Amino acid sequence: MAALLEIENFYGGYEGVAVVRDLTLSVTAGEVVALLGPNGAGKTTTMLSTSGLLPIIKGDIRVFGETVKKRAPHKIARAGLAHVPEDRSLFFQLTVAENLRLGAAKGSADIAQALHYFPALEPLMGRKAGLLSGGEQQMLAMGRALTTNPKLLIVDEMSLGLAPIIVERLLPVLRTVADKTGAGVLLIEQHVDLALGIADRAYVLSHGDLVLQDDAAHLRANRHLLEASYLGGSSE
Repeated sequence: MAALLEIENFYGGYEGVAVVRDLTLSVTAGEVVALLGPNGAGKTTTMLSTSGLLPIIKGDIRVFGETVKKRAPHKIARAGLAHVPEDRSLFFQLTVAENLRLGAAKGSADIAQALHYFPALEPLMGRKAGLLSGGEQQMLAMGRALTTNPKLLIVDEMSLGLAPIIVERLLPVLRTVADKTGAGVLLIEQHVDLALGIADRAYVLSHGDLVLQDDAAHLRANRHLLEASYLGGSSE
């Protein structure tokens, strides 16, 4: 199956200084891929470069078969990539309905689809986003991304600031989206067990280097592999 996202020998960082080195990964249609690793490993840098928000120092990132080099972020988004950043990037002075309309390409039908995945938003449509709880804001951020009918969805630290019980409710939505729509999903998540519970495959970064890649089911059954990669030791 052709990859929706191909990251090949990627070096990325800030002001020419690489914080991610020689990373290669892929995401295909209907697949959930987890990108794991401790804080500062380079996960968000990879996401930002994929969306065209950071330049590529070396290597390449291809979305739907086309390089993101020198492509404006809005053009990458229009091609079918939706990015839910860790800060959620909501318009706090706008209502839930207004935030959803900003993403909807086809109006009410796309908004209805978002509400299908997140029905708890429906009674909140008239409330300003800044007055929502953290969990409600995350649902809105993800719902707005889904109104664009993405072919590739990247989600950065969905659980940030949320209680584990809320994360347990929200993460499975990504699995459902991949299964029902055929979208590919690339997920950064600190709740490793929950991420592996919905993912097909996982990559682990440590200090900017790829130290492990495997099927999610195998990693769930062999926790010592993950523990070794997070601690920087041998995974033998």
